[in-house]
Amino acid sequence: MTRLRLTMAIGAYDHVRDLATGAVRCEGVDLNVLEMPVEEIFHRFIAHRQFDVSEVSMGKFSALRAAGDDSLVGLPVFPSRMFRHSSIYVRRDSGLTDPTRLAGLRVGIPEWAQTAAVYSRGLLQHRYGVDLSSITWVQAGVNQPGRREKVALSLPGGIVVERRPGDTLTGLLVDGEVDAVLSAHAPDCFFDRPDVITRMFEDSREVEQEYFAGTGIFPIMHAVAVRRDLVEANPWLLSSLYKAFIEARDRSLARARESSVSFWPLPWAASHVREVERVMSTEELWPYGIEANRRTLDAFLQFGLEQGVLSAPLDAADMFASAVDDLFRI
Repeated sequence: MTRLRLTMAIGAYDHVRDLATGAVRCEGVDLNVLEMPVEEIFHRFIAHRQFDVSEVSMGKFSALRAAGDDSLVGLPVFPSRMFRHSSIYVRRDSGLTDPTRLAGLRVGIPEWAQTAAVYSRGLLQHRYGVDLSSITWVQAGVNQPGRREKVALSLPGGIVVERRPGDTLTGLLVDGEVDAVLSAHAPDCFFDRPDVITRMFEDSREVEQEYFAGTGIFPIMHAVAVRRDLVEANPWLLSSLYKAFIEARDRSLARARESSVSFWPLPWAASHVREVERVMSTEELWPYGIEANRRTLDAFLQFGLEQGVLSAPLDAADMFASAVDDLFRI
């Protein structure tokens, strides 16, 4: 059988490394892997479909699917996951240490549909009872001006988003024109002006562990998508890719658990893995598949619909190929 030649764009994750280097082979596929910054990947794939397989933003991918674009098939592989209590930035002199106090204030965001912002707003609304319509939302680039929304929105009534294309969230926060910033990328002022800017939750790990214990939500930032025409022409393709991603992930986790040599340039790496497994359990550490992630996926799709990122309700099975769950129980 002639092997299918495909190009995949994805970030330089250790849990994808062995697939990228060819140490793990994808059955029936010669895979050319391009590692690049995710912002470039998202623009080139979502806007121009320049790759066959690609990492995708959950926010933008779900917005496209809800709007009826079925040109991509999601693979329930999640290369990037981050708790988002740590992505709320405030001025030190504001005294803002309680999320409930954001009601009635001005809060900066890079894009309304940014995945991290969807989770952060869901956190404010559902964990802390903040009415999102009580906040004036200010949209601007984090450290460079000119950033704009990349998908159509269906903002709910009462939501006000002030566009500031000529400004940056860094500048607006330092100058006090916004009271807080929700951003996946830390604003430069967090590093350049630590005397002025801090995180709302300075001990974010503790509150994030409490959030996981109380909700079971381990936020998924990115997934993987495949061009539908390739899937329809090669029905075996999704299973081959999924199997390869699982093997690459498992090899990465084995490296992380290794205590005889230092695969990671960090002290106590293996003991950190044991601590994470104590909090999350081995099965929850980095799960792929729909059902293993059902609580997180359902929460994200609920947040997206409530916030107007999704124009219609979606189920996870509307986004991802559910058949791979049946073939690979993990």
